[in-house]
Amino acid sequence: MVIVFKKGAPEAEKQRIKQMLLRQNFQINESTGENLTVFGVIGDTSTIDPRQITVSDAVEKVLRVQEPYKRANRMFHPEDTVVDVGGVKVGGKKLVVMAGPCSIETDAQMNEVAASVKESGAGILRGGAFKPRTSPYSFQGLAEKGLDMLENAGKNNNLPIVTEIMSADKIDEFVDKVDLIQVGARNMQNFALLKELGKTRKPILLKRGMSATIEEWLMAAEYIMSEGNENVILCERGIRTFETYTRNTLDLSSVLAVKKKSHLPVIVDPSHASGMWWMVEPLAKAAVAVGADGLMIEVHNDPENAWCDGAQSLKPKKFEHLMGDLKNIANIVGREL
Repeated sequence: MVIVFKKGAPEAEKQRIKQMLLRQNFQINESTGENLTVFGVIGDTSTIDPRQITVSDAVEKVLRVQEPYKRANRMFHPEDTVVDVGGVKVGGKKLVVMAGPCSIETDAQMNEVAASVKESGAGILRGGAFKPRTSPYSFQGLAEKGLDMLENAGKNNNLPIVTEIMSADKIDEFVDKVDLIQVGARNMQNFALLKELGKTRKPILLKRGMSATIEEWLMAAEYIMSEGNENVILCERGIRTFETYTRNTLDLSSVLAVKKKSHLPVIVDPSHASGMWWMVEPLAKAAVAVGADGLMIEVHNDPENAWCDGAQSLKPKKFEHLMGDLKNIANIVGREL
């Protein structure tokens, strides 16, 4: 249930209604914007007669919420959420590009890529230390050693960092070293991990599962938010379809759907979606055009010899050129880069 208060509603009356609901063991998710205050009431609200609430002159309307996700629902939070990642705002007017190699290889590689993507305008440095691979014989990442390399490259170049977590036992280390913790597609429904991440206040980047519906994706976000962490960013990275030409099928319609259904920021990863470097640029431009709040793009200084996913990585010069084009598109759609 959602309670929408009138503009200028007395604070005392809002608190009276809030306390009445708390006494009935409901949870209240409060959202205050420039013009409206909204209470999201969580629990078995079938026991509430809306007329009990609308009798107050302070209340504009009471709405029933049919979707199973509550905290992630735009009805609970009409204004867009902006997530602060190490001083970089994700979800506002300014677009944010996260860039770097799929896999961390060496200190020299990470620092060279970090310096180049920052100069081109990237706001966050990405890199994989723990690599979930389909084959157990594929390169699995440098683990803690790679995480330290990423942390150092971020500090050396004054960039916040994002990398993927694989298990709950690494949470304390990630909270200490990482600015944005990524939950990959394969772990989108690892509910135990999501709940533990929800107990932190560290920003979480939640990638869409390769076969997940939009509702399942938002319900995964709900697991994190239900534990108190509302700093969630969603990432569309392509879904599995019958098509085999590309690595995945990029679902740009999901950006529009999520924006309608949820207040959470959503970014797009055209690198994993396509698996081909020459598709990354046009797909990135399309993502900005449909309203994505940012992008995650793989950039490697020597993709021909990359340890992982070189075929979908842009070289620094191509990334620099793309960023120039994205600035022009951003201006057209009323955004900044």
